[in-house]
Amino acid sequence: MRRRQFIRFVGGAVAAWPFTAHAQSTKMPQIGVLSLGRGDKSDGSLTTINAFMPALRELGYTEGLNIAFERKFADGDAKKLSGLAQELVDRRVDAIVAFATPAARAAKQASSTIPIIAIAMADPVEDELVSSLARPGGNVTGTTFLGPELVSKRLQLLKEIVPGLSRVVVLWHPDAYGQRTMSGMLKEIESTAQSLGTRLQLVPATSPDELSTAFAAMTAQRADGLIVFPSPMLFSQYSRIVTFAANNHLPAMYAAREAVELGGLASYGVNLPNLSRATATYLDKILKGAKPAELPVQQPTKFELVINLKTANALGLTIGRDLVQIADEVIE
Repeated sequence: MRRRQFIRFVGGAVAAWPFTAHAQSTKMPQIGVLSLGRGDKSDGSLTTINAFMPALRELGYTEGLNIAFERKFADGDAKKLSGLAQELVDRRVDAIVAFATPAARAAKQASSTIPIIAIAMADPVEDELVSSLARPGGNVTGTTFLGPELVSKRLQLLKEIVPGLSRVVVLWHPDAYGQRTMSGMLKEIESTAQSLGTRLQLVPATSPDELSTAFAAMTAQRADGLIVFPSPMLFSQYSRIVTFAANNHLPAMYAAREAVELGGLASYGVNLPNLSRATATYLDKILKGAKPAELPVQQPTKFELVINLKTANALGLTIGRDLVQIADEVIE
């Protein structure tokens, strides 16, 4: 069953301004798009990036007619981001749309003047992308998905879904975000695990190439469940992770619904395509003269729980009626 979802953002509503003033410009805006993902259909982040375009069309932009895009994808390799960001700077783009924190960091390192509109940052203050959420103060603004705040809730939900959950393996990307952000996530989930009487085993993966080794390590742990930490790199590899969890009969909780749509058990977090659509309004404002330093980073106030009942049945799990009723979407 599907329920209509709405995400409201604090930090000020952004109106869809008339396009007439911009249309008078003789120069077509050149926009760079930078992502850690692969840019193909197997990459969940592509859905999020693509959601940006319909929102721009509603604001009066048509690609090739009054706006142009230069897209750069790092194929899951964070080391490529700096070079790709520099390529966009060398092309003298008018703004850079960066998907998630790693891309935003690479873009900021490449330029302190080109406006950067970041989709779904984890903790932009702790990651030193902005001075504050209310007044970013530099050339970066956009949206945050509040990464560190939700890791504890995911463990609590997995505990409710899996009776007798005692050993949980955590798949994480140590360099996904800044050191302080990652440290905050670890402290949150370790504290929650202790209160729930659950043992955690952290398994790192710093690149797609390391996932095979990580999978072998997780298999050896014989855990009762899996938590997948937020990470743009891991997000781009959801199809592999979901397949691994299914093959190993491992109940898994993810940060984004895209994993559940691929066959994962459950997810809890912000709707990333909706977050992307909200971010598009900031590109519109910047192209009309607004400064990133003065545009507050938008924060979601609505999060969604998505459960795949077909996967639960395959795992021999019975999802309680109370949990089904509070779920925002149940895939049957």
